[in-house]
Amino acid sequence: MKIKSLIITIFISFSLHLAAQESLESTFEKSYALEKQGNYTAAIAVMKAVYSASDYEVNLRLGYLHYEAALYTASMGYYLHSIALNPGAIEPRMGYVYPASMLGKWDDVLKQYVEILVLDPRNSSVNYKTGLIYYNRKNYKFAYSYFGNIIILYPFDYDALLMYAWCNLQLGKSKEARIYFNKVLLLSPKDKSALEGLSLLK
Repeated sequence: MKIKSLIITIFISFSLHLAAQESLESTFEKSYALEKQGNYTAAIAVMKAVYSASDYEVNLRLGYLHYEAALYTASMGYYLHSIALNPGAIEPRMGYVYPASMLGKWDDVLKQYVEILVLDPRNSSVNYKTGLIYYNRKNYKFAYSYFGNIIILYPFDYDALLMYAWCNLQLGKSKEARIYFNKVLLLSPKDKSALEGLSLLK
């Protein structure tokens, strides 16, 4: 009798889980269709109807939809909640930087980039963007190290070579700057930025 009762309980539990999964799949499908129509408000409402504070995927989706709806502060909140639910994930951190940058919160953007590089030190895109932030802040020493990380992985990458050359110039490393500006010219003959850099070395 106890075994029969246990089997029934397991079956009911499984059936409820299956129904919940199908409902969630349907919700995501509806939100994608509404997003495709550009109706972000409705897509958000559909997702909020199944909202759970413990559901990583729903929070991540809401972060994205709020960003697309230009609701940047709310978007950041959902992405931060996604990060709290899954600290080892890179995708919510990458998502977070978009609304944060739209609001000009560059310290917050930088914080997430640094955290991403702790998780994935060889991420060339994040190394580049981090380097740009430091370069624009005139912190050439830090920028140099991030662009240098990319050069190790991609020695003939145009963007990384150009910024690495400029960092060398800003740090007074004239010989190195000349070498890297000339490498840029191999990729982009008569490149204005590279030629400008070389002119400053004369």
